[in-house]
Amino acid sequence: MDDKEVLARIGHLVAEEHELREQHLRRTLSTVDERERLQQLEVALDQCWDLLRQRRARLQVGQNPDEAHVRPASQVENYLQ
Repeated sequence: MDDKEVLARIGHLVAEEHELREQHLRRTLSTVDERERLQQLEVALDQCWDLLRQRRARLQVGQNPDEAHVRPASQVENYLQ
């Protein structure tokens, strides 16, 4: 996945997140469903941002950005911010 594809994926995930939040405000989505899907979206977004950072870092030091890979959720979710 190149940078453009990663950014497009991020855009789609953010749009879905906004839609879920709107559904919650309209009370057309159950709280349990919303929480589960929002958690999945948060993890997927963290993984996408991590992949984008990896790609850019590899490019900056002269390495092939295509060798970057999606890291497991357990790894990206434990990063300190």
